[in-house]
Amino acid sequence: MFYPGVIDGPNSPGYNWFRNGDAVMNSQPTCFAFDGDRCIASGGLAAVVRAAKQALDNRPDAFVLVFDATCGPVEIDFRGSVDDVIARLAAAEDTAPAATRGPGRPKLGVVAREVTLLPRHWDWLAQQPGGASVALRRLVDEARRANRDRDQIRQAQETAYRFIAAMGENKPHYEEVARALFARDAAGFEKWTSNWPADVRDQSRRLAAAAFEDQADAQDRAIETTPVTG
Repeated sequence: MFYPGVIDGPNSPGYNWFRNGDAVMNSQPTCFAFDGDRCIASGGLAAVVRAAKQALDNRPDAFVLVFDATCGPVEIDFRGSVDDVIARLAAAEDTAPAATRGPGRPKLGVVAREVTLLPRHWDWLAQQPGGASVALRRLVDEARRANRDRDQIRQAQETAYRFIAAMGENKPHYEEVARALFARDAAGFEKWTSNWPADVRDQSRRLAAAAFEDQADAQDRAIETTPVTG
């Protein structure tokens, strides 16, 4: 099935090229859309919504889902023409409430928030060079560095699971796929998704890849250090 304005990207499975007038744009997908089990578009929200609207116009009974970068569902009002839909998106962005300015130094990226601590915590912070704010920023940065890999794995798992729950819940071995994802069982994840529709399978694996990265690195190092015999 062909959707005007959406052209499969060369050598880029799972990515699409979007034609907007004479301009052709290829981008890392911030959003993507599925029509049933087929990925019909990925990229900026406006381009993805345009493709989704065209799919619905071509086949009113199409089951189209639009996801954002974290695989959260994007609710779109598809009434009217494509231009009507895009105009509503732009208007919603324009009318989004601006962040109210509070204490802090926002021009320097410093924002004030309330923190609740026990007296002993405040006593300790008061003794640190630079005061409580500097000490807290330093502690947060240290924790972020120490937990960076774990946080990235958790975020990848949560993102992949949101997609799998939306697209794979009625697919064979859904529960096994979910267990493999959170157990970080890359081989099991690949095995149990092997019979899923191609686009759903490939997108699930792409989203989950970061959750398995250090395992793949460890396997590569093991292969590299294994002595060759014979």
